[in-house]
Amino acid sequence: MTKADLVENIYLKTGFSKKESAEIVEMVFDIMKDTLENGEKIKIAGFGNFVVKDKSTRRGRNPQTGEEIEISSRRILTFKPSQVLKFAINSQE
Repeated sequence: MTKADLVENIYLKTGFSKKESAEIVEMVFDIMKDTLENGEKIKIAGFGNFVVKDKSTRRGRNPQTGEEIEISSRRILTFKPSQVLKFAINSQE
């Protein structure tokens, strides 16, 4: 599913115009992005949790040369689905 698909679904299900639907999708994504940039957690009941985690600097190895390299610290985004979402996905089999 793409952003355009989300806009189309909101348009069909709510009766908002396509422009309004696109603005709603953009606003939701902007709010989520800003929240995650600030290091805050997003918890959506019945869907799951988005969490930004800090990874520290660590040693790695170049698989082609075997040379040791340093992997810099960074922030990663993780998603953990709720039990409701897991059940919904697995009940479709």
